[in-house]
Amino acid sequence: MFGKRPNTPGGGGSGFSKAPASTPAAPAAEAAKPAAKPASPGAGVAVKARPAATEAPRRPAPKPAAAPKPKPKTAAVETVGAERSAEYYEIKTTIFNALIDTIDLSQLARLDNDTAAEEIRDIVTEIISIKNVAMSIAEQEQLLQDICNDVLGYGPLEPLLARDDIADIMVNGAGDVFIEVAGKVKKTNIKFRDNAQLMNICQRIVSQVGRRVDESSPICDARLADGSRVNVIAPPLSLDGPTLTIRKFKKDKLKLSNLVDFGSVSPEGARILEIIGASRCNVLISGGTGSGKTTLLNCLTGFIGEDERIITCEDAAELQLQQPHVVRLETRPPNLEGQGQVTMRDLVKNCLRMRPERIIVGEVRGPEAFDLLQAMNTGHDGSMGTLHANSPREALSRIESMITMGGYNLPTKTIREMISGSIDVIIQAARLRDGSRKITHVTEVLGMEGDVIITQDLFLYEITGEDAQGDIDGRHVSTGIARPNFWDRARYFGLEGALADALEAAEA
Repeated sequence: MFGKRPNTPGGGGSGFSKAPASTPAAPAAEAAKPAAKPASPGAGVAVKARPAATEAPRRPAPKPAAAPKPKPKTAAVETVGAERSAEYYEIKTTIFNALIDTIDLSQLARLDNDTAAEEIRDIVTEIISIKNVAMSIAEQEQLLQDICNDVLGYGPLEPLLARDDIADIMVNGAGDVFIEVAGKVKKTNIKFRDNAQLMNICQRIVSQVGRRVDESSPICDARLADGSRVNVIAPPLSLDGPTLTIRKFKKDKLKLSNLVDFGSVSPEGARILEIIGASRCNVLISGGTGSGKTTLLNCLTGFIGEDERIITCEDAAELQLQQPHVVRLETRPPNLEGQGQVTMRDLVKNCLRMRPERIIVGEVRGPEAFDLLQAMNTGHDGSMGTLHANSPREALSRIESMITMGGYNLPTKTIREMISGSIDVIIQAARLRDGSRKITHVTEVLGMEGDVIITQDLFLYEITGEDAQGDIDGRHVSTGIARPNFWDRARYFGLEGALADALEAAEA
C-alpha cells in the first residue's frame, strides 16, 4: 500500500528522527539475537534463524503436537491473515521498541498518515537490516504493515475493521478476540502483544471523540470515524485485562430493499414501513441486543422528506442520515471533577428549542422517555426512537417504567394515556437462534380501554420449522387488518392508495 520513497534514505526527510536510523537505540545483545542464516523459502511467519538443513528431520516433532485433537469439539477458530508464532511477536517487540527509541513521536504526529507510514517503513527496514533479521520479502512486508498499524492505526484490529462481513468484534483481553459473522460468534487467531498494547489502542479510540478510559473512569462508550459503536471496560472492573466491544456498521449503508433481500421483512411489509415513515407516524423500534434496531431506524429515516429539519440525539453518534438538513447531538460524560455532564434528557429537552420537525433518539433508556413523548404530543410528529424490549407489549411497559423511575409523580393511567396518545406504531426486531434478524411484529397503538393500552398487530412473523442446516424457516403474514389506525394520516399525505394496495397484496 505504501511504497518506499525514492531518495529518502533512513526516512530522515521529514526531520522527525531523534537519531540517525543507522544507530537505533537497542542493546547490542538484541542485535545479535537473530542468526544471519537466510529463512527457508515458503516459511511461515518471520522468525529468527531457521534450523540448519541437517536438522530438518526433526520437523516431524510437530506431528505429536497434533495431539490437540479435542479442539474440534469447540468452536472453530477463524484464521485472519497469517498465523503468528511466539518468535514473530518477540522479533516484532524488539524492532518496535527500537523504532520508538529512534523516532520523535511529536514530530510524527504532525504528518499525515500516508507520509508517516512511509517514514516508519523506511526506518523499520533499516532496523531489520542492522539487526540481521532473516525473513522473506513477504514476511518483512507483513511486519512493516503490522508495525504501521500499531503506531498509526488500531494494531491487530485493522484487518478485522477492514472486513465488511463482520458485525461485531469482541476483545476479551490481549489473547482472546472473537467476531460475529452471519449471526454466529467465532474465535480468531488475532492476538495483542500484551494488555498494555490493548489498553493503548482503547485509549486511542476513545480520545478521538473527546472521551477517556483509565482506572478512575474504567467504563466508556465511544465510536469510530465510520459511526461504529465502541464500548470499553478496563481494569480493575475487567479482571482479565481491557475488554473492547465494537459494533461495526457496513460501509455500504443498508436500505429497506436490502432487508427484503435478506428475508428480514416481506416486500409488502417493507412497503407499509415506507408509508409509515413517509406519513409522519411516531415510531418506536423495539428489540433485544444485536437485533438490528439501529439498522432498521437508519432504513426508516430514509423516507423522511429532504425539506424537513431533523435533530438526532445519541449517546454515541451512529445514525447516518442522508437528508441535507440534519443536526446531530451527542451526550457528554462528566470530567475528572465530575462536572460538565450532558445527559440524553438534556439533549431531548433542548431539541424543543431548536425548531425540530423530526426528533430521532438513538436509544431511549431513561427519563428522557417522558420528554420524547411530550415532543411527539406537541407537534413533532414523525419522531422515532429505539429501546430494548422483547415484544411490543413489553416496550410499552418499559416506557412506563422509565417515566416512573424518572421521579414523575403521575398516576399510572395518566402515563398510559400519554403513551397511547403519542406512539402510533411499534416495530419489533429480533435475532433468531440461527443468527438471522427478522422484523417479527408491526403493531399499532390504538388507544385506551379503561386502564389498558390497546394494540393491534398488522404483520407477524410465523416460524414454520427449520431446514437441514438448522436455519429457521418462516414467513411474514398479514393479520387481515384492511384499514389500520393511521389510515387517515396516510390519506393526508396522499398515500392511502399505496397503503391499500400493500395491505391487499399482503393478505393474498
